[in-house]
Parts: sequence; structure tokens; C-alpha cells
Amino acid sequence: MLDLSPESALVLERWSPRAHCKEAAEFARSVVAQCGPLGPSRCRTLLWCCATLARFGIEIGLEPVPGALLRPSVIERFVVVGLSSASFSRRRDVRTNLRHVARKVVPELFEPAPARLSRSRAKMAYRPDEMAGYLALADAQPTMARRMRLQGLICLGAGAGLGGGDVRCVRGSDVVVSSGGVLVRVEGRSPRVVPVLSPYHRRLLESARFSGGDYLCGGRSPSRRNVTNNLVDSISGGSGLERLEISRLRVTWLVTQATRLGLRGLFQAAGFSFSQQLCDLVARLEELRDDELVLLLGGCAEQA
Repeated sequence: MLDLSPESALVLERWSPRAHCKEAAEFARSVVAQCGPLGPSRCRTLLWCCATLARFGIEIGLEPVPGALLRPSVIERFVVVGLSSASFSRRRDVRTNLRHVARKVVPELFEPAPARLSRSRAKMAYRPDEMAGYLALADAQPTMARRMRLQGLICLGAGAGLGGGDVRCVRGSDVVVSSGGVLVRVEGRSPRVVPVLSPYHRRLLESARFSGGDYLCGGRSPSRRNVTNNLVDSISGGSGLERLEISRLRVTWLVTQATRLGLRGLFQAAGFSFSQQLCDLVARLEELRDDELVLLLGGCAEQA
């Protein structure tokens, strides 16, 4: 036994589970004893996990030895099949504990360790002065078509939160005045109706009238993946501005809406550290009507 406290050594010595066979109990004692310093409670938890794994392995014909039972593939099969009736959190905890034991006892089975992939992070939103600069740049384009398409792109991104794939599919006829605001009917992967933020109403309606039944940002087919890139690349002037990014326009809309809805306060008060819990809750809520969305997301028409 390695670096076990007297209390943990006593737990190992006296541990005699009734639900497991002798071979499973012996396997559990032998591998947990190699896991270094452990408190009594942690020791009991690892013993139960390892004994349950051993019982599963014996039932499917595996020899109760570390090299056979503590393989990552066996642990995964046990968690998925052997613990199928357990809750997700329970299975996750058991897998974590078993992988901890396996790395201590048979580290060669986990080498080389899988390379960590960096997680994509949200881009920075545009500041109000930057947005004003891009809109001014749109007004300064040399042709009417270029002015209408560029300001339409900016309004769809920062005013309705559309990404590049959605922007390519929007026709001028998809922008309508309804439910007390301006709505964009979005086709593509996620069909939906999006209310436009009120500061962008006039410009987007102007671009929509110019485009009519054609695509608002140009092009003949939404499958052409370089339509928006060509539009951005053709911008004239604006030497003091960075290249316009559609993804940052969408983030600008998201930040605006998150601020309006008080999401930071909700996360802070609820103690959320990640959004999956919130997504699970939202999935159970009823969908809002168009007029409710317009009111909630700041799309009400501005009064003259």
C-alpha cells in the first residue's frame, strides 16, 4: 500500500462488500491501494467503483486484472452498458473515478495522452463608434447597389443577429413590417422570424425595397459561399477601420440583447458557470409570438 493514511488502510482491511464476489473485492483492494494518499470517504468511493467494474468485467468474460479491466474502452463500455439505469451525473462521476485509478495503476494505457484542442472563444463586439463608422462607410460607397447591399449586410448582422449562412439566404421580400416592428424571415438551416433592433429599421427597409425579390446582399444563389466575402472585399475607403467581420456583427447583436435581457445578472444570481444548464431550462419553455419577440428584443418601431 502506498502513502495510505491509517484510516484508509483500515477501510481497505475491513472492506467486505456483500454485493460483490471475492475476485471483484480483491481486485478493488489491490488497485485502490496503489492510488496514493486517500481519505476514508474517497477510499470507499473508489473501492465501490472498482469492485462494480470488476463484477461487470467478470460477467462478460474478462480476467480481473488491471491490464484488462482498466482499459479506457472497458471503462467506457461499463459506464454505458453496466450503468445504463444510473443518472447521467452518477455515470460521469464513476467514469472520472475509474479513469483516475487507471492512470495511477496502469499509466501506460493512457499514453500518449490525447492532445487538448483549444476551445473557440466568442469574438469581441463592435463598439458604438465602430458601428457608426461602418454605417458611414456604407453611405460613402460609390454606387447605389454597393451602398444598399453593404448597409443591408450590417443591419442583418448587428440588427438581427444573422450569420453569414443566414445572410446569403435573405431576399428583400423577406423583410416585412409586422407585429409592431420590422421582421426578417430567415430560411436555411434554422428557419425562424427575427425582429430587427429599432435603430436599424430605416436602413434595412431601404435596402429591402431596393433589392425587391432579389437577395439583399447580392448574388444569384445562396449556395455561393463567397457572396458576403466579395461584398466586404469590395468596400471602398475606410482606411481607419478594420475589415468588416460578419461574425462580429452577430456578436454585437448578441451582446446588445444579453444586456437588454439582463443575462449577466441572471447567471450571477443563479450561480451558472456555463450555459448548458440555461439551455436545458429554455428548451422547456413555450415559444413566444412574433409580437412578444418584437417587444422583448427591442424591435418596436420608433415613434416619429
